[in-house]
Formats: sequence, structure tokens, C-alpha cells
Amino acid sequence: MKKQTAWIRARQLADRTPETRNRYVDFLRAVAIMAVVMGHWLIVAPSVEGGRLRLDHMLSLEPWTQWLTWVFQVMPVFFIVGGYSNAASWEAARKSGQAFDLWVTTRLRRLVGPILPLLLVWSVIGMLARQLGVDPGVIKIGSQVALIPVWFLAVYAMVVMLVPVTRWAWRHLGMGSFWALALAAAAVDVAALAGGFRPIGWVNYMFVWLAVHQLGYLWRDGRLSGPTRSLPWAAGGLVLLVGLVTVGKYPLSMVGVPGEEVSNTQPPNLTLLALGALQGGLLLAIEAPFRRLLRKPFPWTATILLNGRIMSIYLWHVTAMVLIIGLANTLGGLGLGLQPGSGVWWASRPIWIAILVGALFIFLTIFGRFERSAVPKTPIALPAWRTVPGTVMVCAGLALIALGGIGSDNMLGIRVWVLSLTFVGAALISFGPLRRHTSI
Repeated sequence: MKKQTAWIRARQLADRTPETRNRYVDFLRAVAIMAVVMGHWLIVAPSVEGGRLRLDHMLSLEPWTQWLTWVFQVMPVFFIVGGYSNAASWEAARKSGQAFDLWVTTRLRRLVGPILPLLLVWSVIGMLARQLGVDPGVIKIGSQVALIPVWFLAVYAMVVMLVPVTRWAWRHLGMGSFWALALAAAAVDVAALAGGFRPIGWVNYMFVWLAVHQLGYLWRDGRLSGPTRSLPWAAGGLVLLVGLVTVGKYPLSMVGVPGEEVSNTQPPNLTLLALGALQGGLLLAIEAPFRRLLRKPFPWTATILLNGRIMSIYLWHVTAMVLIIGLANTLGGLGLGLQPGSGVWWASRPIWIAILVGALFIFLTIFGRFERSAVPKTPIALPAWRTVPGTVMVCAGLALIALGGIGSDNMLGIRVWVLSLTFVGAALISFGPLRRHTSI
């Protein structure tokens, strides 16, 4: 009944969609989240061997699967879509006289609100596990795996904060703003990889993803739509990507592979910028037929339904997998006896995915409401002294959680200071109407 109600609500929203909306933006976001979920659910290969749980990594176990990351690594698509939607939203806010503080508060609450229940659940799991005598290392690894998706929100929140700056740069410099960021990313790569100064590579979390975000502005201005405009970007991205992984000696995989000295994602480097040009160019080459398709009720309603829970799907899908693996292991390795990578193992993946979909649906039923309530019905503008430090604290906390999980060997079993950093920052962004919206 609830599923039917959700569909009816989505259908009502579909019927009210203005003709001017670019529905392909929402469609790409929905498709990208499905690619992320499927990729994560397939990349981890749990099995029980000799009574002990093993968590193999398919990219290490079956190196041929590294080619698939060129399809399943879709974070560049998220940032391109984000550039388009942030430009549209910021332009609308400027035209209506909406102040930056109200605009950014609304955007950030949509990002931060759904994260808090996830962190609370894992805090409770961590403390209970500690009291039950579970090894802190297990808590750390389990929570790190489950919470790895929050890295994207840590970066994206900062990108949202910088939209007025990046949009100003786009209006005044055009593609020069993209190329400046791309050259800065290349310089960082040279210093980090060729120069051996690895720590500087982390700066590319900003340079690389801001550059990809600028491509969303290019799309928004109508200069990346259609085959004649987008396919040259796809071709250029492909040539650069192939050159980087062959001549440049960058890794083949577009996600990190255990044991490899260099990762293309931690921190990001030029390969992801090239991948963004390739993926964006190909996807925007087929924009027109899909925009026609999305005028039909069913595909557009399904797109709205997915987008209505997109943050919850993204945040909870790995947790669902981790808990199912833990449950199966507790039940004596139920369903985990197959050799990862074997023909039978691959044939069983549809059943595995169906089980995970069921588990994820339970989490969405319980926690999906927090995504709806993340933004208040009456928008409230918070001052910069709250939004700026709040955002920085949330981003720092989420980054540390993504890198190291929440497990600790202290009495509580969790990294209290890291979680406190995130929750205090979220409180600054999310709670308390200090003043209402004022026009500019």
C-alpha cells in the first residue's frame, strides 16, 4: 500500500511538471545512482572459507572487471548533473531576489539531513558491538565500508557553497574557468605523482570535481547538448583517458583497487576528469531522444519516484549489504559458500541483488522520511557565521569517517570527536530559525 501511495504521489508530481524542466537531468541522476548501487553490490565478494568470513574485492580477484569501472564509476555524471541543476537553481534564486543565505541553507539541508540517521544508527551499532566484545578493528572496517558513500557528500557540500564563485567565474571567463581548474589538477598530479609529493594530491578533490562541475554549466548554457557538441568531448576524453592509463601509467581501474600504490579516486586525478568528458559527451549525445521518452507518464513518474529517495538509496545501500553479510555469516555462512568469480557465483548474483534490494527497501521504509523532512516547508535563511563553519565541520567529519570509519578502541567503541564534529556542524546548518529570508 505504501509503495502504491508513493507511486501515486510521484504521478501527481509528474503531472504538475512544467514543460520547461529538463527531465533528462533528473533521469541521469537516477540512472547514476542505480549504477553506483549495482557497482558496490558486485564489487564486494563475500565468502566463508574454513569457517572464516572473507571479503574479497572483485577488482583484485578478477582484474578483467577493472574495465567495467569505466561504466560504473559515475561520480563524474553526478557532478555534471550537479553543475546543471545548481546553475538553474542559483539563476532562479537570483531572479526572484532570494538571498544566498536562504539558497545555500536549503541546498545544504537536503544534503545533510538524511545523513544524520545513518550516523546515529552506526554509532549505536558501534557502541553495542564494543559492549559485546567485538574487536574494534571489525567495527572500524565494517563502518568504513558502510559509510564510504559519505565522501561524495563531503566534497559536494563544499562545491555547493562555492556555486556563486564558480558561476561568477563561468559568466566572466567561460571555458577559461574550466581549463584553469583542469590545468591546476594537472599540476597537482605532476607534483604528487612525478614529484613524489603525495600529500598535495588531496587538493584535487576540489580542482578535479570543480572542473567537472563546470561542464554542467556548459551543458546548462546549451553548449554541450546534441551529438555535434558533445561527441568531440567524448572523443577527447577517451583519447586522454587511454593515454593516461597507458603512457601516463595511471591505474586502469576508475575506483581504488586494494594493493595498488596509486589510486585514481583517493585522491582523484586527471583520469576522472577525462572520464567525465567521456561519459558526459556520450550521455549528452543521446539527450534529445531521452527527453522525448521522458515526456511519457511512466518513465517520468519512475524517475521522480527514484529521485524522491535518491539520497536515502545512496546512503543506505552499503549498510544494507554489510548487515546482510553479517547476518549470513552469523547463520553459519548461509549463501556464502560459493567461490567468488566462478561461473556459479556470477549466476547467483541476481539472487544476491534481489536480497539486497529487499534489505534496502526496509531501510528506505524506516528512514526515507528523513529525506522528505530535510527541508522545512517554510524556508529559513541562516547567516553565514552558521552555514560556513557548519559546512566545513560537516565536510571534515564526513571525510574522516569515509577514510577511517567510526570504530575506536576507547570505552565507547566509536570515534566520538569525529562524530561530534559532524553532528555539531549539522546542527549549525539544520536547526533553529534565526531569521527569515530577506531579499537582496
